[in-house]
Amino acid sequence: MAIFEGYALRPGLLCSVIDGPHSVSLAAWEASDLFLAETHVTHYGYVIDGPANIRCDAGEFTLRAGMAFSIPGPCTISNGTGILISQRRIRGVFLITGPLESQGRLRYIDGCTDSLVIPPPLMGDPCLNLLHLPAGTNQSQHTHPSLRMGLILSGRGECITPEGTIPLEPNLAFVIHTDGMHSFRTHHEALRVLAFHPDSDFGPTHENHPMINRTILPDRAMMS
Repeated sequence: MAIFEGYALRPGLLCSVIDGPHSVSLAAWEASDLFLAETHVTHYGYVIDGPANIRCDAGEFTLRAGMAFSIPGPCTISNGTGILISQRRIRGVFLITGPLESQGRLRYIDGCTDSLVIPPPLMGDPCLNLLHLPAGTNQSQHTHPSLRMGLILSGRGECITPEGTIPLEPNLAFVIHTDGMHSFRTHHEALRVLAFHPDSDFGPTHENHPMINRTILPDRAMMS
């Protein structure tokens, strides 16, 4: 199994990966309907060319290019073009967001930036991220403790692994497998990457979240 696996976009299933406790699949749609009937799953998607139409328990929605979403349970996606990352045994929230910004809002390694596009509802849950690499970036070699799936959104660059160097260009879907040593490099163009994580060590907990942290109970405050 290669560290980095790239997939040209075509309608239907591109790959399925079982990574420890995580069961994740990568698919694409183009114009024709994509019916997703499975119940115990959450779908994380991105619209490459719009408009795209989504029908699910929450209603019917039209999304333009550059928008992202998460949908728990069954849904139908029609029109437009996009990718879909589905993780089983996860109950995410329904969310539509975007269009995605050109750069991230958080500092990352080697001058890169990232943003949480779909945050984890609870610590440990999956998340969807935007990664931005400026032109002339040569990332440090690194690994991740779980798989990464995603899409090259814009720009060009390279993924460097011990197995070789893979060209990165728009609309290339990919999987980087767990603990695979890799780095991204750009030359004259910035690179934008959509990156899905099947887990996280970040997010709210029952003991630590904005609602409870900013709630003051007078009796308890006087006793402390």
